[in-house]
Amino acid sequence: MSINKIRSIIYGTAKILGDVNAGKRGKIGKRIERRIVGKFTSRILGKLFK
Repeated sequence: MSINKIRSIIYGTAKILGDVNAGKRGKIGKRIERRIVGKFTSRILGKLFK
């Protein structure tokens, strides 16, 4: 198993655990909002710096 595969598994697990934790605290809406804004921002920056 390569280091990149291990890293992606760890980050994926952390993302899921963060979602669970946000759900328990009642802040899932804010988390989803930040994730959408982050994806949108990365797409814009990706197009600017091609």
